[in-house]
This record gives sequence, structure tokens and C-alpha cells, in this order.
Amino acid sequence: MDRSIEIVDLLVIGGGTAGIVGAKTAARLGARTVLVEYARTGGDCLWTGCVPSKTLLSAGHSASEQSLTGDGTDFDAVRHRISGAIAAIEPADSPEALEAAGVTVISGKAAFTAPGEAKVNGRTIRFRQALIATGSAPTLPPIPGLSDAPVVVTSETIWDLQSLPGRLVVIGGGPIACELGQALARLGSQVVILARSTILPREDRDAAALVLGSLRSDGVRVIENATVDRISNGDEPVIHTGDGQRFSADVILAATGRRARTRDLGLDLVGVDCDESGQVVVDAAMRSSNPAVWAAGDVTPYPEFTHLAGTHASTAASNAVLGLRRKVSGVVPRVTFTSPEVAAVGLTTVTGRSHSSSTIQHAHTDRAITEDQTAGFTRIIIGKGGRILGGTIVGPRAGESLAELTLAVDQGLSTRTLAGVTHPYPTFNDALWNASIAHARSGLDSPAAKVAVRALAGLNRWRNDRLARSRNSQ
Repeated sequence: MDRSIEIVDLLVIGGGTAGIVGAKTAARLGARTVLVEYARTGGDCLWTGCVPSKTLLSAGHSASEQSLTGDGTDFDAVRHRISGAIAAIEPADSPEALEAAGVTVISGKAAFTAPGEAKVNGRTIRFRQALIATGSAPTLPPIPGLSDAPVVVTSETIWDLQSLPGRLVVIGGGPIACELGQALARLGSQVVILARSTILPREDRDAAALVLGSLRSDGVRVIENATVDRISNGDEPVIHTGDGQRFSADVILAATGRRARTRDLGLDLVGVDCDESGQVVVDAAMRSSNPAVWAAGDVTPYPEFTHLAGTHASTAASNAVLGLRRKVSGVVPRVTFTSPEVAAVGLTTVTGRSHSSSTIQHAHTDRAITEDQTAGFTRIIIGKGGRILGGTIVGPRAGESLAELTLAVDQGLSTRTLAGVTHPYPTFNDALWNASIAHARSGLDSPAAKVAVRALAGLNRWRNDRLARSRNSQ
């Protein structure tokens, strides 16, 4: 009995952000689209990533403002708040929403079996093009004793905790470690962060220093350049560092990296190459080594951001369906949602003689002063001709201000252009505007500019005097 499905235009494997956006894009273009998801649509972002973590951060911020600690925090209420946020957003990512958009959704695991063919639940699906969007999963570092510790969680499983950890040790110093560590500390946990190097190693050092100070003011013990040698599991797990320190924990959070979900997909049967980390190798159009197979999201070597997964999947799907070769933008914004937030895009440090920077401390930003939140800054990196190449914003709602900076970098705008745009006042975004104004004005300090300004002013003065004499003589 032939259990194959009539050939489809696009087969999408994975129902997270990349899969959903890719499938909806293809269906909107008139393609017959099938999406296969083995668990639940919505992916990590909805169920274990962006939505629950940002809700937890919000709860931690509320607790901090109300000076709640320990028994003052109702963790059941926090968990209910998280589940409520997920429930409010989930319908937009549901199979029903996908079906309404023209996508056929199949629950099951898919694997390629031959060029142009995949098998799902014992049924063969023939496809013209395919999009791999299976995402990634957290990994545990190879630390002796870690797998035997009674309660080890990752960013994926921490949401299963039924009670607030009394003592939490976080292994890692990246955004996830800092965000979850700070949120739980504000809710009342005793938190230790063991960072292999410095915290937020990708970010501007001044920005990381502000986050470090904020973490410590929230009671987090941060140990940088820490090496975790082993974990002993007696009456309680104890984390041993290379310099002889010992930290007891009720819960250990491993936040040290993720790995692409590419096992058992049968990629070798369709000629799809992966790198040493198991990520699907793609070109700038998101096409794999097989011209009929595309990939987007965490399964690729690109940075693991939800917003990137969506834009890349849209590009991949339209390329696959329409036969285009549109390339993805290399401008990638990122935000760490600690308090203060750290938002960055493009270049964040001066790397050449032709580069300069312009920095506005938020102590000189009126909105920050009125909000009494002046611990932050806006710094832009500028290239030849005043072109904005990137920058860092640290402070409340930095991610929102980053949108304008991202557009400026993507479109190659200059500080003069940004300075010439009227901005609303007072906002935290005034700092970005003023950083552009400061750099644009600095151009007037060069000898050539001063000569030109004096010449123009002199010419205008002569014209005004001539007009005045003409009027007086009439």
C-alpha cells in the first residue's frame, strides 16, 4: 500500500520560530507546505526560552522593587505568571494557526530517506524543497560528577522546578547565566555564578562591568575566570573549582552552550553537510550543500537568536519557493535582558585608525535622571565619513533603543543623518541622538571645517550687509 503524500513544494522540519515563519512565508506565496513537529509547535522560545525567561525577569524586577526576599516571594505565583504568559502567546504558534495560514501540520519525527523524500510516521513525503528548522538543545559540560548530581537543570528544564532554589550555583557566564541568576537572586535564591572567563565576554567591557556591579548588588556572588574541576555528591552536591573553592548547591544550573538537533535526520542520505558541531552548513542565502535543502535558526552556525531565526527562515522559504537567491543581512542585533539591559549591534569597539567612538553617559540623559536610573551609557562606533558601524546601549529598555541603531548600521547611515532627525523628548533614546550630534559637531573642529565655516559666515555677512544698504537706499 502506497502511504506517500503527493509531492509538496516545501517540507519544513521543526515547528519552532524558524519553522513557523518559514512555513507561513511559503504558504503565503502559494506553495503547498507541510510542517512536521515531533513535540509541540512554538519551539524553545515559547516554552523554555524567551517567553518564560523574560516573565521570570519581570517577576524578579517586581520583587526587587518591593524588597521581597526569601519567604516574601510566592514562587507558585511566579510559576503561574509564567504559564499565563505562555498560554496568552501560544495560540499564535499553534497548529490551528498554521493550518489557518494554509500550512499542513503533521505531528511526528521526520527523517530524510533519499533525495526529494522524507519519512514521517512510516509515511513517505515527497518534496521539491525542504527547510530544516530543528533548532538546538542545551548541553551539559563534561565535568566529573555533574551527571550524578541530584538536581541539575538547564535553560530548558529549569522551568520544571516546583520551588525556589535555596542555593543555586550557575556554571557559565553568558546571557542565560546572568539573566536567570539575577532573576532568581531577586526572588530570594542565594546565587553563585562561576564564569569560565568574564561575564558577558562578547560585550563591551564597560557594559559588562555595569552588569557585574548590578549582579553583586543583588547579592549574586560572581566568580570570574573560574574552572570547575569536579562535583562531589555526598549529603549534598559540592562544586569544586580549580583554585580550591567549594560551593554547596541545592540546584545546579548548567548554562554553557547548546548543540544543534541534527542527529537522526538522515542528512547524509541527501548530501547535507554539517560542521564539527553538528550544525547545518549554509551559504548567505540559507541554502545547504544540497540545492533543494535549506536551513534556518539554531540548527545553523549563525547566532542563536529568535529574531534571527525568523528573518533567516523567511529568506530561506522565499528563496526556496520562488527560486531567488536573496542573502541575509550580516547586521545582527542582540540584547541581554539583565538589569541594566545590554544591547549591541555591529562593531562595539574601535578596531582601526579610521574608527572613532562617541559616548553619552546616561547621567547626562534627562529621562534617565528623572527615572533615577543613570547607571548606563550609549556608545556608537563610527567609521569613515561619519558612517555608524555599531555600538552598545546599557540601561532600561536598551533593546528598544537598539532598533534605531540597528537600522542606522544596516542602511549605512551617518551620524549627521541621525542627528538631523527630530527625536521625541525626553526618552532614553536621547542618548543615541546626542551621541550622533556630538560626533557630527566634532567635524566642525577640524582646520578645514573651521576655514569653510568662517568663509561661509563671512559670505553671508557680506550678503546681509549688501541687502541692508540696498534697503536703506530705497
